[in-house]
Amino acid sequence: MTHLIDRYDTLLLDLDGVVYLGKNAVPGAPEALRAAHSGSVRLAYVTNNASRTPAAIAEHLTHLGVPAAPEDVVTSAQAAARLIAERVPAGSPVLVVGGTGLRGALRAFGLRPVTTALDAPVAVVQGIWDGISYGLLAEGVLAVRQGAWFVAANADTTMPTQRGELPGNGSMTRVIATATGVAPVVAGKPEPPLHRESMIRTGARSPLIVGDRLDTDIEGATRAGVDSLLVLTGVCTPLDLLTAVPAHRPTHIAKDLSGLHAPAAEVRRSGEAWTCGGWSATWTGGRLHLDGGGVPGVPGDPVDALRAACAATWAAVGDAAADEDAVKAVLHALPQP
Repeated sequence: MTHLIDRYDTLLLDLDGVVYLGKNAVPGAPEALRAAHSGSVRLAYVTNNASRTPAAIAEHLTHLGVPAAPEDVVTSAQAAARLIAERVPAGSPVLVVGGTGLRGALRAFGLRPVTTALDAPVAVVQGIWDGISYGLLAEGVLAVRQGAWFVAANADTTMPTQRGELPGNGSMTRVIATATGVAPVVAGKPEPPLHRESMIRTGARSPLIVGDRLDTDIEGATRAGVDSLLVLTGVCTPLDLLTAVPAHRPTHIAKDLSGLHAPAAEVRRSGEAWTCGGWSATWTGGRLHLDGGGVPGVPGDPVDALRAACAATWAAVGDAAADEDAVKAVLHALPQP
């Protein structure tokens, strides 16, 4: 039997909300990734989080039972460092508003991390770090006003944790951007630099991008012209999917990473209906309607219902985003986050 994973030579896996939430593994993720590792597919962990080094991330993954080595980890810090290194002379000072992940990446690309605008940095690079202080943000403001190039590791407004969504780097960069009037160049997903870094480091020819966010993971895949898998273990909800614009619509949808080891779901059109796994979705009268597996006594996978519902909705609205009121009536039958 052919499984979804068999179509690809490399998995480009997001981490937060896909493999782990905070310090703990997403249930079932280690088992799914160990099974993937035992096959012919390569695993690469691609994260917008720039706070830690690849070695630290690999150690965390290994502790969770996930197969990983430092060379399997690709971070937005590395993408940002390459972006800067390709623009400035070797040894140039770069002011770091962030943690060890950014400093280590800059050194690896031959740049000199600094912490004050007095060092005349050629660039300011910012990444999420729980140690960011007012003083460090102020140095970043001064450096950008002096003409330093402003680069953000990523623009995620939030980051998922076990306690809920917390402010992400995109929210934190607004301090420097607001104070200077300069918007940062973004290295992380969905912008091209991180995908380019991933392809350089893995040599992938047929990658599958796996993530939990529509505006980073899935949009990044769309921009790169590669397939994507959206898992429902992070921030994305069924309503988010149903109302997604074309750039945010994934190739595949699964409850979690175990979907890699199942056959690729087939969504078929039959007349006005879209069907998947016994569920049938139609768009009539400006509303989404769903029938099938959700009927009492009739078995059905709610993820199949979501797949059929998305197909019917996206076909009906085309390049637009569906109105929430037009799809809310079926949410009770769809997988709940």
